[in-house]
Order: sequence, then C-alpha cells, then structure tokens
Amino acid sequence: MCGIVAIHDPNGPDETLGGRMLDRITHRGPDGSGRRTVGPTWLGHARLSIVDLDHGAQPLGSTDGHWAVVNGEIYNHAQLREVSPRDFRTDSDSEAALAAAVGDDPAGLADLRGMYAFVVAHEDGEVVAVRDPVGVKPLYWARVGDATLFASEIGAFDPEHRHAVAEFPPGFRWTPGAGLVRFRDLHVEGEEISSREEAMTAVRETLETAVRRRMMADVPVGVFLSGGLDSSLVAAIMARYASDTTGPIHSFAAGTAGSSDLVAARRVADHLGLEHHERVYDADEVIRVLPAVVQSIESYEPSLVRSAVPNYLLAETTARTVKVVLTGEGADELFAGYAHYRDIASDEELRDELVRSVAGLHNLNLQRCDRVTMAHGLEARVPFLDRDLVNLAARIPIGWKLPGELGQEKALLREAFTGWLPHDILWRAKEQFGDGSGTADVMAARVTDLVQDEGWQDERVAGLPAPRSQEELAYQRMFAERLAGVDAAVLGRFATA
Repeated sequence: MCGIVAIHDPNGPDETLGGRMLDRITHRGPDGSGRRTVGPTWLGHARLSIVDLDHGAQPLGSTDGHWAVVNGEIYNHAQLREVSPRDFRTDSDSEAALAAAVGDDPAGLADLRGMYAFVVAHEDGEVVAVRDPVGVKPLYWARVGDATLFASEIGAFDPEHRHAVAEFPPGFRWTPGAGLVRFRDLHVEGEEISSREEAMTAVRETLETAVRRRMMADVPVGVFLSGGLDSSLVAAIMARYASDTTGPIHSFAAGTAGSSDLVAARRVADHLGLEHHERVYDADEVIRVLPAVVQSIESYEPSLVRSAVPNYLLAETTARTVKVVLTGEGADELFAGYAHYRDIASDEELRDELVRSVAGLHNLNLQRCDRVTMAHGLEARVPFLDRDLVNLAARIPIGWKLPGELGQEKALLREAFTGWLPHDILWRAKEQFGDGSGTADVMAARVTDLVQDEGWQDERVAGLPAPRSQEELAYQRMFAERLAGVDAAVLGRFATA
C-alpha cells in the first residue's frame, strides 16, 4: 500500500509540480519515497513496506526499461510469475502488475487478483494507467494543458488544478493513443446455483480463500473487529489460519464507553484467542477530530463521515501495532445486509440494486476505508470484495439473501459459518458502525452546533451542491478548508480524455 503520483507531458513533465504533489501524500507511505523521470513521464512513490521489504522500493524498473509506481497488493503474484515469460528482478508483488501492464496481451490485466492502481512508463513515451475493477484502490486524474496528472488522493493536486480533477474509473486502462479501455467489469461468470447447501459450502470456502490471500505479508497482520457478523467472520478465519511466522492475530475495536460494538468485539476476541486492543473515546474527542476526518476521507457525505470518525480513531490506534488490517467491507452489498434492501419487492430489482451497490463502493465505503487507514500509514484489505466471492454472490438466488426466520439479514452467510462463532454473535442483528460504536448519537447532538440555525439553507460552498442539512453544510466547510477548488460535478463523473 502506497501513494503514487505521475505526470505525463509530451513537452516534458514538470518535476517540481510532481514533487509538490508527492509531498502532500507522504502519510500514505511513511517508509520511504522515490521519484524518477522516464522519458516524458515523471513518477513519484511514497512507500508503505509490506512485501519484499528489502527490494520493493519504487519506482520499480524492469529489464526492458519500463518503470512503475504501484499502489496496492497483487495476491496471486507468485502464480503469475510461474507462467510469465518475463524475467523478474525482485520478489515484490508490484512487479507482477508491471509485467501485466506491458505484456503482449493487454487482457493479462484481467488476471491480476488484488487491489491496485498503478502507472507504468517507458523512455520511448509509452505510458499506461490502470485501476482495479472494484476500485478498492483510489486513483484520480486531471488534464492540465498537454499534461495528464495522476495521484492517489484529490488533495495531492495543486489548488489551481483541482477544478479539473476527476475519478479514474475502476476496471479501465488508459494510454495516450487509445484513451480509456475497459479490461474487466463485474460481470457474472457461471450459472445460478441451484442447491442451498452447495451455495453455503461455496461461500464458506471462497471467503476462507479470500482471507488467506489477504494474510500475505512480511509484517504482522490485524483485523478491524466491530463484533458484527462480517468482521467477526474475517477474524475467525484469520485465527484458524494464523501462523507462527507472522505472530498472533491482533484485533482492534473502537467506540464510546460501554457501546455495543466494544462489548461484542471483546467477546469475539476472547472466543477466538486474539490479542485484542480497544480505542475508547468521548464526545469531545469526536468533535475535535471531525475536521481532520472530513479532510482525510475527502468527502462531506454525512453517512460516510459518521462511520469514518470511529474508523479514523481506530486506524490511529491500530497503526501503532500493525501495518496491515483486514476489514468486513462489502459483505452487506453482496448479501443484502442493509435494512433498505427489504423494501425492494421485486427479486430482479433487488438483484440490480446489489450490483449497483457493489459498483458504487469505490467512492463511498471503500473511499472511507482507504483514507482513514492511509491517513495513519495503515493498509486495509477487503476479503469480501475478492473477485471470486463477488462473482459467487451474484450467482446465488436472490431469495436466499432475504431475511431468515429470525428476521436477521444475510441468513445464508450466517448459516454457512455455523459453529465458527458463538451463536449470539453469529446471529447478532446488524448495526451501522456509527451506531454500534456510539458515535452517531454523539455527532447528532453536537455537530449541528457548528452551523447557525438561521439561513443555513441559503449558504453555498464553491464547487459543491446545495447542502441538504446543517450537518452536511458543516462537513462541506471542513472539506473546503483543505480541498478548495474541487468541482463536485467533474469529480463525480468519469473523465474520458
């Protein structure tokens, strides 16, 4: 996990500009930085060392003159090395991304399993930018004159360039000649599963594999543990496959004193024998960190901010112990975990809504997950969004995702892991992180104090839409303090240059 910057300019890249951009995202890579001009392209990298600690520094070069800056992890890099005709110079998983980007078959990008955003350049002017199909890893870009700028965060761009910043679309590659070309989408592969028992077995085995893939690291790995179903299942699998090589599994929970998440997480950790850590905070601390949280997640969306506050404080604590943490993100979108899904009467409409929800995660929950962790130099991995599990979930009949007899959501997922957790935890009703951690009540009571009751509806923050509430206006003001100049209309659509 890292931060990347790239500038491609046929007239010669502005290295000073690249340096400024990289300096703004050093929090993403506190272990080192590198920069290199490769023909008409400048590459910058801030490194968080996870795999091949000694030889994985970037920009990373190949034997044929290509150089890459990569943000993310390629979990199947060892398998790709075995079938690749290329010579590899390091044990870094990032070199597999470089090989796929410059291979003879562009479709080779679709073979990458992991989370990634990267730019590869050559002295002859060749350059390619790529982002993973789910958009787990962020990438933004802007056209400034003849130059094309790339960065891991919006805040990396100079203020005068932010009006042109757009999100780079997931599942696409870009070259100057061909423009944007999709190399993989979230299409379903295979027939609908006909046996509920088969579905449960497949879900259990596929999630186990996804978690084990994401335990790949040369440093200790932990888990965010709220005590809810999703994070508890991830923790249970990690505990089963822990090895002496990486040490004990550390779990981390956050909340206000006595909150339900803290109580449930402690119970799960005790049951699984995890080395458990807690971050307990109060209302004053929530309000104190709020501006930093809004500016960190680069969003003013109220529901995202509410859930980001406990995550931000949790990441701050976690980063003192481990560099890598697994989370339960994505399970609700795959298995219809949110309450509003119950209001959709048609199976077909619900299926479409779940597909849309997964496709939209990159600028909602995944954006929050990336930013709050990387703000503290911590890598977050999301096993529920493994390619195989996303595809499998789409093949499960929609009726099996509806609430079971006890009324709990994600009944099939719960049944698939019977015996892995205490029964009351396995069937614990879902709470939003902001609710279970006790943070939502604190924010509801305090945040509107930041905005006057009278006239807030008429206030506008430049470049942003009209606020829908006093709370959102407060967050928009905080957003603009660091990200002035952003045009939300441009940022929210995919640029096609």
